[in-house]
Amino acid sequence: MPKIPRGLTDKDMVKNYIEEETIEQQLLTAAKKAEKMRLIAEAEAPPAPLAKAGFTPELTDKLGRELLALRIELSNAGVKSYNFKIKRDGERITLTVVDKKLRD
Repeated sequence: MPKIPRGLTDKDMVKNYIEEETIEQQLLTAAKKAEKMRLIAEAEAPPAPLAKAGFTPELTDKLGRELLALRIELSNAGVKSYNFKIKRDGERITLTVVDKKLRD
């Protein structure tokens, strides 16, 4: 066993000591890294399309439900081939169903 030198300062005694990382430290480091990656992913997320800028999630949901109801009604009426025609008149926007068979 080597001799312990005398007269060393505290700093000199621990200068080559390497502390092992505990499980707690590993978990905290992993959590910080995951949070950082989440923030980076959020920052890189594509912005919402400009066409949907004024739509709240509630309004989008309501519009989707009404369009689904319209599609079900058209299906029950036997209309299988159709397009939607959108017309704006001042503050009013009108969505009209156009049967493709009648248009051709």
